[in-house]
Amino acid sequence: MPVDHYENFPVASVLLPRRLREPVEAIYAFARSADDIADEGYATNEARLAGLAAYQRELDVIEAGGTPSDAMFSRLARNVREWSLPIQLLRDLLDAFAQDVVKKRYADFPDVLDYCRRSANPVGRLLLHLYGEATPENLRRSDLICSALQIINFWQDVGVDWAKDRVYLPQDSLVRFGVSEAQIAAGTVDAAFRALMQHEVQRARAMMLEGAPLATALPGRVGWELRLVVQGGLRILEQIEAADYDVFKHRPVLGKLDWLRLVLRAIRMNRQ
Repeated sequence: MPVDHYENFPVASVLLPRRLREPVEAIYAFARSADDIADEGYATNEARLAGLAAYQRELDVIEAGGTPSDAMFSRLARNVREWSLPIQLLRDLLDAFAQDVVKKRYADFPDVLDYCRRSANPVGRLLLHLYGEATPENLRRSDLICSALQIINFWQDVGVDWAKDRVYLPQDSLVRFGVSEAQIAAGTVDAAFRALMQHEVQRARAMMLEGAPLATALPGRVGWELRLVVQGGLRILEQIEAADYDVFKHRPVLGKLDWLRLVLRAIRMNRQ
């Protein structure tokens, strides 16, 4: 299953159990296409919101027990019923995509986390339901991992998001560290920007490490998948630090040597 630009979907490897590939692909197709409506092309904001509202109406049909005529939604309906997946989690994703259309700034870190609650956390929760492991503690740890992944993506893409007129760095953090949006626009990395990014990287790492025990609590191939996801997120943070927080000129990318490192670290996690 090719995962290209919907970065909040962490499952894309051969480690995924075969029996789960169908529901995961159905969820991913829904999320990716909705993300495209919100983010790709040159549609007006009104057209984007109308497209996402149409997706919500298809979820209404599924929730009422019907089967939409569209092939993607009929496939989704079949898997929602077969696996008893909570519809609200799919609605949360659409709500986050709609928010991206109209909201470009975030007041503080809780504001960012509220976005992550709908943009990223539903994915982990849906997967836990598929695994049959949706206990309260597992859900809590999954939320930490998924929010951390979303935030890490924000921090590696500060420049990319600026080109879309989006600033996910909290506004109160910009004020606290004396970083202006003009500085972000210019891609200027000085002591103030480095201090800001160091602070945000540390917050993301703390969240990831708090959620990480979920990766060793889940059994079999699913656990191995999540260990690689956790280590991948942590490695991106290391690359941001190694670039001295210049994410404008040195956007982190995982290469072949990084993947070898992730495998070794995942094995080490399993032994701890």
